Parts: sequence; structure tokens; C-alpha cells
Amino acid sequence: MASDKGAENSSTLPAVFPAWMDRLQIKYMNPVVKPLSKFIPGASVISHRGRKSGKVYSTVVTSYRKGDMLAIALGHGRTDWVKNVLAAGEADIRLFRRELHLTNPRIVPAGSDDRSLPFALRLQNRKVAVLVTDIG
Repeated sequence: MASDKGAENSSTLPAVFPAWMDRLQIKYMNPVVKPLSKFIPGASVISHRGRKSGKVYSTVVTSYRKGDMLAIALGHGRTDWVKNVLAAGEADIRLFRRELHLTNPRIVPAGSDDRSLPFALRLQNRKVAVLVTDIG
């Protein structure tokens, strides 16, 4: 597991999944899960723009909503989609069959005891960082 030396200053965040699993998920699992995400509880598709290319990308994530806040556990660490969302300051997400616009993205570092997070994410936040956004 990578160590976290300050979520804001570091390009790395703790990751619980090995790099080979990231490649496997991107190449094989995401293309299968993406069309089914409307029907899988918790599965969402986040749309974001590339930092340099401006191209629109879609990534399958597991999101948790609590009021006007949406949170995503970063089990793979600071990946490209996380960097894109932080750089743009916004993204869109398809949560079940609803499209939501996300604003004000920020990272809650691993080990934080943030009571505003949904319970399932508080448990995950012991080991991994969490991306928190406002629904706008």
C-alpha cells in the first residue's frame, strides 16, 4: 500500500488494489459493467474531461449519496479520473437513472474521522481516501 504524505500535497494516495487489477478492470470489467450500471445498486458512471486533451471520459465508480453530498471511495488511489475531476472542479454522474452535476470536489485523507460521510464510507475511510463533492 502506498503511503499518504498529505492528500493535498502528494500525487499519491493509499491504494488497496494492485496496479495489475487497475489494468484488468479498465480493459475488461468496466466495458461490461458500464451499460449495466443503471441496474446495479451503488454503481455509477462519472463523466469528466481530460486535463490536457479536453476529451470526455466515463468511468464506473461506486458512489454514496448523503443529502446534497456525493462521496466516492478511492480504493485505487489518485487515478487519472480523480485528477481530472479535481482539475476541472466539476463532473457529471449518472446515479441509477438520474444525471447529477457535481461541484466543489475535495479529498478527505485516509484515517480522517469525518462524521459527515455516509457510514459505509467512514469504514472505508480508515484505509483509503474519499472524494467528496457537492451536488449542484
